[in-house]
Amino acid sequence: MPWYAAHPPMPSRVAVVWIITCLIWSTLWLFIKIGVRDVPPVSFAAMRLSIAILVMVPVTLAWKTPLPRDPRDWGLIAGSGVILLGFNYALLNWGLQFISSGLTAVLQSMTPAFALVFSHYMLPDEKMTARKAAGLGLGIAGIGVIFWDQLHLGGGKAFAGSITVTLGAVCVAFAYALVRRGGRHLAPGIITTGQMVAAFVPLLIYGWTVEGNPFQIQWTSNALGSAAYLALTGSVLAAWLNYWLLARVGTVNLLVMGLIEPVIAILLGAWVLGETMNDRVIVGGAVILASVWLAMAPAPARSAAAR
Repeated sequence: MPWYAAHPPMPSRVAVVWIITCLIWSTLWLFIKIGVRDVPPVSFAAMRLSIAILVMVPVTLAWKTPLPRDPRDWGLIAGSGVILLGFNYALLNWGLQFISSGLTAVLQSMTPAFALVFSHYMLPDEKMTARKAAGLGLGIAGIGVIFWDQLHLGGGKAFAGSITVTLGAVCVAFAYALVRRGGRHLAPGIITTGQMVAAFVPLLIYGWTVEGNPFQIQWTSNALGSAAYLALTGSVLAAWLNYWLLARVGTVNLLVMGLIEPVIAILLGAWVLGETMNDRVIVGGAVILASVWLAMAPAPARSAAAR
């Protein structure tokens, strides 16, 4: 039986939500690119989080979700938040200044493959298999093709941008593994809100110290609109829809979005910003998407005779 046959078709309502969520995630790179063209990258990330926090804190309090009592839970939320929304946002936004939004989406699609490595060492029930290892190796090869191209064509800044965006994907994978290992008992709303607050503080401090007083930055309408869109649709709505879908379609069907988002992001970047990709980047991107599919797809079910 092929691997996809083990997953029955989604109910129509769930399928619509899946499509909407996929479309939202696919647009985020474009709006980050628009925002960091006008304002410093870390200050832009802090603005995005501040808007999301203003929404999530009242909502979380209104739901009266029980707060964690163990200090280790708060440490997990804060630590994973700094990594997931602090380091990742800073690296991602800085790198996006020098590479296209479509290429950023391709490089960040390696997150599930990187997560395999952390899960293998941190989670006893998620070990690396030969198939997943092959997918990871293929993805690294695709990244190598893109890195070489960016170094050859775009110079040092494009190469550095590709590296920081990829490191951002590593941060996301590590943070997810941390939460999965020690935070399965925590409510999603508490995790999300706590992570936002924890990440906002270091982003604000760094941005204020290095990029200048955020109140003196000239916030254009494009930058403010992009930050609001990213906060409300990405950090709040899409994150909530992700948890809603996870309970109904499973991890594999949810992660398949990672194969579709880069394609939509590339088309949006070409349409809105006039971005282009040469043949080598397209080949490298195709290799990365193939690697993610290989790493995510479960092994084919064995026949009764084989058992």
